Amino acid sequence: MHPAFSVIFFTTCSGAGYGLLAMMGIWGAAGMLPSERWMGLSGLLFALTLVTVGLLASTFHLGRPERAWRAMTQWRSSWLAREGVMAVLTYIPAALFGLGWVWFEDTTGLWAVAGVVSAILAWLTVICTAKIYHSLRPIHQWHNDWTVPSYLLLSIMSGAVLMSVLVHLFGAENPYIQGLTVVTLALGWGLKTLYWGFNKRSSGLPTVNSAIGIDAAGDVSVLELPHTSDNYLMKEMGYKVAQKHADKLRTISHVTGFALPLVFSALAMFIDGYAALAAVVLAWGLCSLGIIVERWLFFAEAKHTVNLYYGATKV
Repeated sequence: MHPAFSVIFFTTCSGAGYGLLAMMGIWGAAGMLPSERWMGLSGLLFALTLVTVGLLASTFHLGRPERAWRAMTQWRSSWLAREGVMAVLTYIPAALFGLGWVWFEDTTGLWAVAGVVSAILAWLTVICTAKIYHSLRPIHQWHNDWTVPSYLLLSIMSGAVLMSVLVHLFGAENPYIQGLTVVTLALGWGLKTLYWGFNKRSSGLPTVNSAIGIDAAGDVSVLELPHTSDNYLMKEMGYKVAQKHADKLRTISHVTGFALPLVFSALAMFIDGYAALAAVVLAWGLCSLGIIVERWLFFAEAKHTVNLYYGATKV
């Protein structure tokens, strides 16, 4: 698939934003974070800004962005519509949680419930986003059991890294939060490695033979392509990336998205002050870069079965 920057930016920003919002909702409701006004304002404002900017960026991939709201009316059958509905609903408990934290400096009682609800809705929104891709049966790189867990865990991981920066910035270091950051980075790295391994080993079920109904006729090849120049389907669904380039980008994602953030986050558990703050900020910056590369590969390596019609032997 053609890796549109708007969608890459949307999934990266919104995933981190929802992850941070969920972390603040859970940890705040559990009393593990100080109910200090400026910390709550900074964290929630940053999380909701990432979410909002990401959602707005996603509309630029549409032919008529001003009609994006109409997609939400199809929530009974469309994961895209469900994502939009859940995204809007998330703002309500998040705003209530922010009101209690920022205005009343209180994260208990009703405000704690609002925080937990906002976390649940944030995770459900990310799941809906992942289901958009998982539901596309013609793309086996997406239609598998790894897509939804990967999206959700990388969102939690991104949010945990951002939460680590926030608590160090406001001097509210918590060993449990920093430990969770290290654990989620390790789990995210492992799950993404398994996902890439699955895609490397597997291939789509349809072949040129099965597409034309002559499975037993031996290998079939296309004599003449149906088009002499690229058309829309070939540009959008037949995007090709050389394997050696994909492997290099995967290495970059392994190192910047997971390995180095894991090292710096673990280091922050044993140091303090500005050194610890610098370590978690580096972890966040590197993790963001690695996730962008990972998301680019997620789209670029996805092969639609329509490519069989245009000369591909397998997808």
